[in-house]
Amino acid sequence: MPAEWTFFAFAVPAVILVGLAKGGFAGLGALGMPLLALAMPPVQAAAILLPILIVQDAVGVWAFRKTWDGHVLAVTLPGAAIGIFLGWLLAARVSADAVLAAVGGISILFGGYRLWVDRRGAITASSQSPGWVGTLFGTVSGFTSQIAHAGAPPFQMWVMPRRLPRDIFIGTNAIFFAAVNWIKVPAYAALGQFTAPNLWATATLLPVAIVSTFAGVALVRRVSAERFYGLVYVLMIVVGIKLLWDALI
Repeated sequence: MPAEWTFFAFAVPAVILVGLAKGGFAGLGALGMPLLALAMPPVQAAAILLPILIVQDAVGVWAFRKTWDGHVLAVTLPGAAIGIFLGWLLAARVSADAVLAAVGGISILFGGYRLWVDRRGAITASSQSPGWVGTLFGTVSGFTSQIAHAGAPPFQMWVMPRRLPRDIFIGTNAIFFAAVNWIKVPAYAALGQFTAPNLWATATLLPVAIVSTFAGVALVRRVSAERFYGLVYVLMIVVGIKLLWDALI
């Protein structure tokens, strides 16, 4: 564990962003993991955040437990499991610097993609694409989620063109990532990351996560998220570049 002040200087903003994202500001949470990786090894950072994500997922699953698309989940979740396994192989068999570079690269790609989408660009699959395409996107989503808790873009690239009703889309998204996060638990356990210090760090951050989630729910109807989304995505790119630099030097 790094020096306490260094850890909390990065961890508290990271968890606040994750909480705001779960509360309604979708997309902001993707910065949490790269930001925390500035203070500690990326695999450790992801393991500390994982239980927090699982607790927050429970709220979304309960709220939308009656509105979800079984076909989408049946197609994407098997692929996600494969992607998580591949992400575990990467973390288990390569150096910490290689994982850091992967997190940095995913952060840059995510931030760049979201900036492009916000300017009315898009990369999507056909609304009539076959199930195996959804499994492929699920695999990519599982991999990026395992490495950097950033699985949303690949999942949404396949699901959004299908134009599901709003509540069904939100419920399907909530259940998919709740399942993905539970599937990641054995992978992080196999990496030896559920240590007492890591779990203690999670416990200290959990109140911040809960408060920020409720803050997101309260603020999402009052604040135009677009005002600061651009800044967050630019920051993701900057943080990604820093992580890549640290990995390469």
